Amino acid sequence: MHTLSYLSDVIGPRLTASPNMKRANEWTRDTMTKWGLENAHLEAWGPFGRGWSLERFSAQVTDPQDIPLIAYPKAWSPGTNGPLSAEAVYFDAKDENDMARFKGQLKGKIVLTSAMREVKAHFESQGTRRDEKNLLALANAPMPRPSGRGGFGGNRSAEFLALAQFNAKKNQFLRDEGAALLVDSSRGDGGTIFVQSATVPQPFSPNAFGPNAPRRINPYDKDAPKFLPQIVVAVEHYNRIARMIQAGEKVKMEVNLAVEWQDQDLNGYNTVAEIPGSDPQLKDQIVMLGGHMDSWHSGTGATDNGAGVAVAMEAVRVIQTLGLKPRRTIRVALWTGEEQGLLGSRAYVAEHFGKLETPTTTATASPGGSDGAATTPPPPVLIKMAEYDKLAGYFNLDNGTGKIRGVYLQANDGIGALFRQWLAPFRDLGAETLSLSNTGGTDHLSFDGIGLPGFQFIQDEIEYDSRTHHSNMDVFDRIQGDDMKQAATIMAAFVYNTAMRDEKLPRKPEPGK
Repeated sequence: MHTLSYLSDVIGPRLTASPNMKRANEWTRDTMTKWGLENAHLEAWGPFGRGWSLERFSAQVTDPQDIPLIAYPKAWSPGTNGPLSAEAVYFDAKDENDMARFKGQLKGKIVLTSAMREVKAHFESQGTRRDEKNLLALANAPMPRPSGRGGFGGNRSAEFLALAQFNAKKNQFLRDEGAALLVDSSRGDGGTIFVQSATVPQPFSPNAFGPNAPRRINPYDKDAPKFLPQIVVAVEHYNRIARMIQAGEKVKMEVNLAVEWQDQDLNGYNTVAEIPGSDPQLKDQIVMLGGHMDSWHSGTGATDNGAGVAVAMEAVRVIQTLGLKPRRTIRVALWTGEEQGLLGSRAYVAEHFGKLETPTTTATASPGGSDGAATTPPPPVLIKMAEYDKLAGYFNLDNGTGKIRGVYLQANDGIGALFRQWLAPFRDLGAETLSLSNTGGTDHLSFDGIGLPGFQFIQDEIEYDSRTHHSNMDVFDRIQGDDMKQAATIMAAFVYNTAMRDEKLPRKPEPGK
């Protein structure tokens, strides 16, 4: 718990490429070196883009009365160049035609950009653990269907695309009209604010996440065009301001947002350290474990994902302190850039293990093709790097503070019997469920995507989605200490067992085979 407290309380939020992120990289490297791990170092990836840190922030209503606001700036938002005092306007346009009534009305104004949201009472606890019904459903989950090649953009509904198109036009309109600052209403309530990244106005693309999608402009890009300062306000305060404006009040707000950009080093860094293998025949093989160390900025990144980092570090500390001699090398990696798309782990995997590349040959026409017919790109080809055949397995933790309840097998049905044996000693600690299901959104996907055995543990929810994930309540006080100790114990056991086997973990077929 000392590791997690220092990482979250002392170092604090760790936005990718920020000074706090670099400090965390160096502190974890130095800490693991003190524990006796070898080859502890920072490994660069990128380029990523600009770092960003918050220097000063306050927000309040000043007229017709003073109302302090619960609010946070969005990451990579520009500053206001000193206190900004301006009239607040509630931008409640329903469609593109409706935006016309705001033409010429927004210059220099603070603009509330989202619709009011009803706040309902919570009659059930926001903190939960997986019950027998939930675990049984996971255990009985069927083999996942192979994923398609259409990317994330292939199955978007017409309603979703229409909303995305309207939002793109709205963002451009607000900038063109000269608004001074944009205010969004937060997801969450009761003082919990979920905050992520600022938005850069850019043209709408219906294929924004699919293959051949246009490059998206990110607020951290060094060459990003100028865009407006952006903040998020607690829903209860946001709704009140909007209702006051609707009642005819002239509402004035004051926002002071000072930020600092870091653009001298555009790279991100992963922290890596090792316990060397002892078997002359197996020491060149690798067992990996880890979690992402970057976080969002309104909290301190305790549950997302200081928890996973601390568990991985504790697992290797236990193995090292006990004087165990793993046959294979154990390598711990603490990733960055996960919140922006698994960037650190993807870069590491591409450099050390392999990557999928689409051949540059001419695409083939679809059946029944003619002039103008859709074409099908050739399937991607796996390009193996030096350590592809040396990886025995990778274990990841990144679903908050909840204890481990089992393992997602990622459709690797050849490994279930082995993992069931390894979980048996921990049944009394609540860890016994194996699910063929895939789970997404974190760094094991970088390994699994090229056919390597990469796994995320099943965890109890606790308050992850309801309270702490990407919010200002992602702080050390929401950590469950006993759960963290249980998770570190199981992580250490799985890593050590993998390091001691005669064979590497069973693999799924390589992509394309």
